[in-house]
Amino acid sequence: MSVDRTLPLIVAAPLVGAALLVGAGRRLPRSAAEVLGCLFAAGTAALALSASAGIPSSTARPVEWLGGWRPHGGAGVGIALVGDRIGLGLATLVSLLVVAALAYAWRYFAEPPRRHSGSFPALVLLFQAGMCGFALAGDLFNAFVFFELMGVVAYALTGYRVEEARAVQGALVFGVVNSLGAYTTLLGIGLLYARTGELGLAQIGSALDAPPGGPDALVVAAFVLVAAGLLVKAAAVPFHFWLADAHAVAPTPVCMLMSGVMVELGVYGVARVYWTVFAGPGGIPAPDAHRALLALGVLTAVLGAVMCALQRHLKRLLAYSTVAHTGLFLIGLAVLTPEGLGGVALYVLAHAGVKAALFACVGILLDRFGSVDEPELHGKGRQLPWLGVLFGTGGLALAGLPPFGTALGKAVTEEAAGGWATALFVVVSAVTGGAVLRAGARVFLGLGPAPGSEAGASRPADDAAAEETTGKAEEPETSGGRLSRAPVSMLAVPTALLAGALAVGLVPDLRTGIGHAADAFTDHAGYLAAVLHGVATEPAPTPPPHWSTAGVLWGLVATGPAVGGALLAVRRPLAAEPARWTTPLRRLHSGHMGDYVAWFLAGVTLLGVLIV
Repeated sequence: MSVDRTLPLIVAAPLVGAALLVGAGRRLPRSAAEVLGCLFAAGTAALALSASAGIPSSTARPVEWLGGWRPHGGAGVGIALVGDRIGLGLATLVSLLVVAALAYAWRYFAEPPRRHSGSFPALVLLFQAGMCGFALAGDLFNAFVFFELMGVVAYALTGYRVEEARAVQGALVFGVVNSLGAYTTLLGIGLLYARTGELGLAQIGSALDAPPGGPDALVVAAFVLVAAGLLVKAAAVPFHFWLADAHAVAPTPVCMLMSGVMVELGVYGVARVYWTVFAGPGGIPAPDAHRALLALGVLTAVLGAVMCALQRHLKRLLAYSTVAHTGLFLIGLAVLTPEGLGGVALYVLAHAGVKAALFACVGILLDRFGSVDEPELHGKGRQLPWLGVLFGTGGLALAGLPPFGTALGKAVTEEAAGGWATALFVVVSAVTGGAVLRAGARVFLGLGPAPGSEAGASRPADDAAAEETTGKAEEPETSGGRLSRAPVSMLAVPTALLAGALAVGLVPDLRTGIGHAADAFTDHAGYLAAVLHGVATEPAPTPPPHWSTAGVLWGLVATGPAVGGALLAVRRPLAAEPARWTTPLRRLHSGHMGDYVAWFLAGVTLLGVLIV
């Protein structure tokens, strides 16, 4: 089957699987529902992988016009799915992580009586369909539809334990903040339609490139609104407040997907919309886009790293590390070159495996001990030595230890960004990796003072601080103590994910392919020619991503302080009250919906100011 004919199947296969699971209802045994969900997810992954491998060249862009509504003379009303290497690679990554999450979820948490046995895998398959559709969409409105399908299902998965008040609250915060982002995106799409009369990405880009050219206020407003909605999903500061609250209550397999790929899809969306629509002469000037993305990236990386270091709730710790690394992705994207995009693509690919593996490890701790509170778990992890090895390896990979793919992606992005950005990458990687290693040293090695009665006394007095730091049974998926030992099946998932992150840094053909794919992705004119006229073009080639001596050294420089800082941190007992200087940050993350809405509006305003 040709690649273009395969594209609709990548979206349709998980939808069919979800429909079958829902239709079978309670008549289908739980084990059969889990196997069926994994089979459909794996089949979708195979379709995406075969389509990516079947592209004749890294710069080719197979296009499928649904219903045969092809454009004539560069104009058309059809809906297109575009299968370039970056989009198909992201669809493959999404599908593989869905397989890992579903495999990890086997018997992970007990269903309450009379619950639909196939509801969880059905929701995850819908989630997969939305993410794959967004990665392949060549139409801005339908990309929005797929993104919102993904979002609505994510709300349901976050509040999957609907009988628990905390789960419902976290899902509501997630839903409200992300719905505001959806409204701004839809408004931005409306402005683009008013300006161009088109909804296809290529058609809008072509219309904006037509004379007289040059961006007007309507185009600038449209970019700000569309980008703001996408940055909400990416959890960029100041749109990030929902992420930690959602991770704290969502089932662990859902956290694996949210931090592994959903957040990264927001970054991908910004890149896709900019280069296909706004990178031409009628779009947003490169210096303005660079300034906005760079400023938001630095703010996101710094705040995420600081909040990560302050956490003792392990799931919140990992959530804020995702925020910090999203900032690094945005800095790489801000370079607006194929080199920067290629580095970010490698970084995202490896980061997805590492972060999903770390969440899988934390989920085993939660199911075994009923807590994700760092001091409460002090030394208990000695019972799970292999899990400790995996958790420590994930921390080292997050810090940027060569030859993991995170180190390679970070090194390539650092080289593309240059200057002071390298120092920021090193510091953020060291802080986030060090926070994970600190938690691992306390939990799995029992290093540092035993908490004793201090665990209860050390909890902050105010509610906001408690929401941000404590970790006892905040995720209502288990009461703890169900696992006398970690099952091999659950340990196999993080092992495979970390092996994949290592392979990203070691497979030369992967690096070369991503480099060529980044050349094509950033070729604005080539995308328009391929989609609207079926004309294949070859962009100017750039050197593919590669290991450099400086990159390896900077990776080691980041890993050293991460390990050293973790060992120093565990020697100090946790303070009875948080440090005074952290009070403004804790109050900023208040958990109150009104505050988050206000910060959302402030973020849209900030983005507009940076663009103008």
